[in-house]
Amino acid sequence: MSTKSLKDRTNELVTAFCSGDDSAFSELYDTYVHLLFNYGSRLTTNQELLKDCIHDVFVKVYGKRNQQQAIRNFGSYVVIALKNRLLDEFRRQTFTTDNAAEDYDYRQAADDIERDYIADERQLLQQEQVVRLMTSLTHRQRQAVTLYYLEQRKYEEICSIMQMNYHSVRNLMHRSMLRLREAANL
Repeated sequence: MSTKSLKDRTNELVTAFCSGDDSAFSELYDTYVHLLFNYGSRLTTNQELLKDCIHDVFVKVYGKRNQQQAIRNFGSYVVIALKNRLLDEFRRQTFTTDNAAEDYDYRQAADDIERDYIADERQLLQQEQVVRLMTSLTHRQRQAVTLYYLEQRKYEEICSIMQMNYHSVRNLMHRSMLRLREAANL
């Protein structure tokens, strides 16, 4: 279901719910309960507390049936309501427990984990490509590129390290870049 059609369907359900259709409320609940649970799981590991807070949000929505027409985006409304309800519970628990706020376990969402995995894979592929490209260079070219780009040395320092004159180092760097470009296009 596309985002636009979900929003349109939600608006239809909210209108029907405000007109007294309890089955519309049931469908709203079924549509948003999993989204709220996934969102809340990022904020707390206490699933019972999370379920209670989701229930409280929907009880509040049901109790304010007459005021729901003023809500433009029902999905955002229930997500924010859940966040606020959880924060209220965290504050209440803070005053009734000896646990420090740092003791609470915050989870990453599945999409964050997936995004991190993809980023790690991309970085690994880039590292493999850099290794492949660097092996296409001669030992001297590899040394010059490493000193200049990885160690961020100036040409004068590279000259003294490699015991070469300035123009030779510049030529070596130029030939290295040409060879890297050629190897990258293969």
